[in-house]
Parts: sequence; C-alpha cells; structure tokens
Amino acid sequence: MTATSWDPALYLDFDDHRSRPFLDLLARVGASAPRRVVDLGCGPGHLTELLAARWPGAEVTALDSSPEMVAAARERGIAAELADVVDWTPAPGTDVVVTNAVLQWVPSHPQLLPRWLEALAAGAWFAMQVPGNLGAPSHVLIRELAAEPRWQGRVDLRDELAVPEPAAYAELFAAHAEHVDVWETTYLQRLTGEDPVLQWISATALRPVRHALGPADYEAFRAELAPRLRAAYPMRPDGSTWFPFRRIFAVART
Repeated sequence: MTATSWDPALYLDFDDHRSRPFLDLLARVGASAPRRVVDLGCGPGHLTELLAARWPGAEVTALDSSPEMVAAARERGIAAELADVVDWTPAPGTDVVVTNAVLQWVPSHPQLLPRWLEALAAGAWFAMQVPGNLGAPSHVLIRELAAEPRWQGRVDLRDELAVPEPAAYAELFAAHAEHVDVWETTYLQRLTGEDPVLQWISATALRPVRHALGPADYEAFRAELAPRLRAAYPMRPDGSTWFPFRRIFAVART
C-alpha cells in the first residue's frame, strides 16, 4: 500500500457517513460462530469494536499499514498490528475477513483476492467494500487540477480504473467461492460546514497530494480546488451540501 500517512482525527470527522457502509456490509455476513475474524485495514479501530461485539467468542485480528492508524486503534484498546495487505495471508482458522474502504489503495488487489479466497477454509466469509466514486467530480477535479502546469508531474493519483466495476468483482469472486453477493449503493450524504466536500476528501483522496507537496504548496492546491468543488457541489439555502458517494460491496462464502 501507499506510504502516505493518515490523519485518524481528520478521517473520523465524518464517522457516521463512513461507518454506515461498514454496517451495511456486515449485515450480509452470515457467520454465526467464527474462530478468527480479521479486520483487514482496521483504520483507527472504531469499527473493529463492532466485530468484537458481534462475535465475542472469536479471536479478532486488526491489521493496518498506517502507523498512525495502528496507534489510534491501540489507544481504543484494540490490539492492532502493523501489516501491509499485499503481504498478508489468512492464518488457519480464519472464518471471517472484513476489509472496508481499503483495497482501492491497493492496485494489485484484483490479483490478491483469488489468493486470499483460495487460502480460506470451506465455509469462510470474505466481505469487502470499496468506494466506487473515482469518476465523481470530487476526484475528477483533483486529477484535472494536478494536470495543470503548476502541478503537473508532482502528484501521482489513482484513475477510475483503480476500482473495477461490480460485475468484474462478481466474476472474480464467483470463480473462487460458492456463494457470492455483489451490489452497489450511492449514499446521498448531507454534509454541513464550510467546504465540507473539501474537508471530506482531505482525509482520503487528497492524501497523496499532501504527501507529495510541502505544506505551503498543499494549502495552495486546496485553495485552488475549493471553488471548483463548491461549484460542483453547491451549498443549499439551509447551509447543507449534498455529496453523492457510490460504494461497491462484495460478500463471498467459500
């Protein structure tokens, strides 16, 4: 995964909206008494707690490639471990794997998924969710700005192909699992505050920009991006802003 650092506090600014897809994903996992549950890319650990609560008899393993996120999870009492998903393999006895809003950062994940599924025992569950909005204005505008003369060549950004379409995930999972459930949902998120879409993507999509640019240039980039985002996502008379967010889900039982 990318070495770009994460800001756990900034990420949790929109905790309610970011947590809802996890809950929708988890609702489709039918495991009753798993031995080991893995939160693959656990972030600050706030959702790992939900896995432990649902399956109190299971050994819950939390992994993340970000030292900042691992530290934040440990502050919550989660025994999180530093690990890169590219190098991870399910341990024996792993009955549930959940990876939420992680694999979009891993270009090789379509190649990793078959390896993980084949390593799981029969009857195990694998559940994933990834944003499907890399073609949305919020991300297109970042790429367009980064391609302008002042910024060109200074930032490496993902394109729309970083996340396959639902049908591609369905075919991939169907080749390695008995039961496959794939769907997509667009959440029409109602945000508040000044430049809320900019605030949202500052914790996620703008991470590579922050990593590539110095603090002054990063703030200059944000300042150029802000009015473009306001035009694409206008504020309503009551001060709120609608931010459509498409997400792709896949659940498989091996």
